[in-house]
Amino acid sequence: MLTLCGSPVSNYYNKVKLALLEKGAPFAEEYVYTHSTDPAVINASPLAKIPFIRTGDGALCESQVILDYVEATWPQPALLPADAFAAAKVRELTTFIDWHLEITARQLYGQAFFGGAALPESSQVRIRKQLENHIAAFRKLAKFSPYVAGDEFTQADCSAYASLPLVGMASKVVFGEDLLVAGGVDYKPYLKLIGERPSAQKVVADRKAAQTKA
Repeated sequence: MLTLCGSPVSNYYNKVKLALLEKGAPFAEEYVYTHSTDPAVINASPLAKIPFIRTGDGALCESQVILDYVEATWPQPALLPADAFAAAKVRELTTFIDWHLEITARQLYGQAFFGGAALPESSQVRIRKQLENHIAAFRKLAKFSPYVAGDEFTQADCSAYASLPLVGMASKVVFGEDLLVAGGVDYKPYLKLIGERPSAQKVVADRKAAQTKA
């Protein structure tokens, strides 16, 4: 059986968990701290990043690699279109969410969520400009019709549901406004739509339980 390793508080962990739940794939969960020094963790995820998975064939790290493995192992229900170009467009959108929205906004998390010192004004100006540019680019790709990549739930929704709220909340705390909304991305109805899925409800419930214990 596949084991998903990491923390239910992690958005990338929840990206993978949401896909597994949508697939109805059997899996266990193992709590692993970020930046663990446990040799067993390092052997599975050399940078000690979460999530990673353990399978009968070995370990895999990096959330998108894991999603592609899950898609190949449990092809139904499909989270990628059968058409090669359409599937590539979903991956393109997922890459924008993960690497151009979330990773950019992550620079704000210390101040926004963890009681860190306020970032220097020059850093705030730089990050805000990056986010505004990246949100404008994301808006050109995202469809929200009703799902982020079109009319079917895909891998891109696993990323979007896990990460867009963090981008919005972090920017609102640090800059005083949700830069997604300010950039014309009306994502709140979308979050409500995805939140009605049993898989999303399970992810949110487990995340809240983990945060309560922390």
